[in-house]
Amino acid sequence: MVARAYTVAFDGIDARLVEVQCAIAPGVPAFSIVGLPDKAVSEAKERVRAALTSMAIALPARRLTINMSPADMPKEGSHFDLPIALAVLSAMDVLPADQIENSVALGELSLDGSLVGVAGALPASLAAAESDRQLLCPAACGNEAAWVGSTPVFAAKTLTEMIAHLTGKRPLTPSEPGEVVSETALRDFRDVKGQERAKRALEIAAAGRHHTLLVGTPGSGKSMLAARMSGVLPPLSASEALETSMIHSLCGLLDEGGISRARPFREPHHTASMAAIVGGGKGAKPGEISLAHNGVLFMDEFPEFSRNVLETLRQPIETGDVVVARANAHVRYPCKFMLIAAANPCKCGYLTDAGRACSRAPICGEDYMGRVSGPLMDRFDLRVDVPPVTYQDLDLPESGDCSADVAARVLAARDVQVARFDGNDGIRSNADLEGQALTEAATPDAEGRDLLARAAERFGLSARGYHRVMRVARTIADLAHSEEVRQPHIAEALAFRLPGQTA
Repeated sequence: MVARAYTVAFDGIDARLVEVQCAIAPGVPAFSIVGLPDKAVSEAKERVRAALTSMAIALPARRLTINMSPADMPKEGSHFDLPIALAVLSAMDVLPADQIENSVALGELSLDGSLVGVAGALPASLAAAESDRQLLCPAACGNEAAWVGSTPVFAAKTLTEMIAHLTGKRPLTPSEPGEVVSETALRDFRDVKGQERAKRALEIAAAGRHHTLLVGTPGSGKSMLAARMSGVLPPLSASEALETSMIHSLCGLLDEGGISRARPFREPHHTASMAAIVGGGKGAKPGEISLAHNGVLFMDEFPEFSRNVLETLRQPIETGDVVVARANAHVRYPCKFMLIAAANPCKCGYLTDAGRACSRAPICGEDYMGRVSGPLMDRFDLRVDVPPVTYQDLDLPESGDCSADVAARVLAARDVQVARFDGNDGIRSNADLEGQALTEAATPDAEGRDLLARAAERFGLSARGYHRVMRVARTIADLAHSEEVRQPHIAEALAFRLPGQTA
C-alpha cells in the first residue's frame, strides 16, 4: 500500500502540485528519497527521523521509500519536510489517509519536532485552493497563507499539534489573514527646499507610472526626491497586493504575519550583479525588478551600474515581465515597476559649474552619460535637470505642496485611469497604453497634434518617444481633470522629454 501526501514545487510565482508517495516494504532497513530532490530535500529524512524520535515514534525496521511525483520536476527547499513526515505517518497508520490526501502541506521540521516557517506560503495556499484542498503549514506562515481566503489554513507550532489536529483530538482553529501596517513615518516633499520642477515631474510620474531620470550635481536633492515617492503613491489594490506579495513570499520577505498595501520601494546598490537585478542564481529566484513589481525601482548613480545590467532592463521596461532562462530552468516573473534613476552629469559631478568642473569638461560629461545607451535613454518618459541648491536656500521656509496634497491628486488621477481602462486587460495606468487604446485615450486636439508633429520632426523623436510623449500628456491632462489632451499638456510633456529645448 502507498500512502500519499501533497505539497508544492515553485516555478516562478506559480506553485505546482507535487504528490509525495510513501511505501514501506520488506527488506534491509533504509530511508530513501527519489524524484529529483536537491540537497535540502535529501536531508529531510534525517530531520523527519529525529522529529519522530523526539515524539517517541520509531520508524519501522523496513525499507521506506519516498517518491515525489512528477519525478522529472526538480524539488528544492526545506518545505518538503512536513509532507514527507505526514506521508510516513499515514503509511504507518498513525494518521488517516483521507485527511492527508485532502491537504497540501509545507513546512520545515526541527529536530525536536517544532515547525519552522518557510518561504512561499502564499502561492502554496493558492495552489491548495485551486486543487480544492486545505493547507497545513507552520504557525509562522498561517496569517500570510490565510490572506488568499479561498481555502482553510491550519497552522501548527509543532508536528505534535498537527498530528492532534489531523486525528481529531485537538482541532486547530483556521488561521486569520493578517495585514502589515507600516508604522514608519513617510518622508514629505516639503522637506526638499526648492526643486519645484523636479517635484512636478515626480508627481506626473507617480500619477501615470512613468519612468523618470533625474540628472544633477552632487547634493542637489535627487535621492531625497526619489525617497519621498512612497509618500505620494496610492496604496496597492487587492489584486496588486496579491501579485506583489506572492513574489515577496517566494523570497521570504513576508515575515510580519501578513501582507502590506504599501507599494514596494527597492533601491539596489550600483555594484549589484545581473542576477540580483533581473533574477537568477540558485533556483532562478526573482531579482530587484520583480521585487519592485507594482512599485518603485530607484537606481542611484545610474551610469555606475554595469553596462550589462543596464541593458537587461530594456526588455522588462517594455513588456512588464522577465524570463530568467537557465540551463535547467525557464522562469517568468512579473516586473511592472516604475524606474526612477538618478545620475550626476559627469564623473566629477560639476559639469555645469565652470568654477568646479574638471579639466576634461564637457567631454567627461559625454563619456559619463554615454554609459547609458541610446535605446535605454529613449525609454525614460521624463528627464529632469536638478539644479544645485545654495546654502542660502536652505534657510528659506518650506515651500510647495506637502506629500499628502500631492498624493490626493495622484490618487484622483489614478482613479480616472482605473475607470477608463476598466475591462481592458493588461492596462492599469497610462504608461501601459499602446496601439488602439493609446489612440483612443491620448490623441491630442488639433493644436496639440500640430505641436507634437513639429517637435517630432525638429528633434527626431523615435516612434517610441512620440508615443511616450502622448502617454505623459494624457497623465498631465488627468491631473488637470481634462477629458481631452490639449496643446498645453503636450507642451509640458515635451518639456520633460526634451529638457533645455523648445519646440
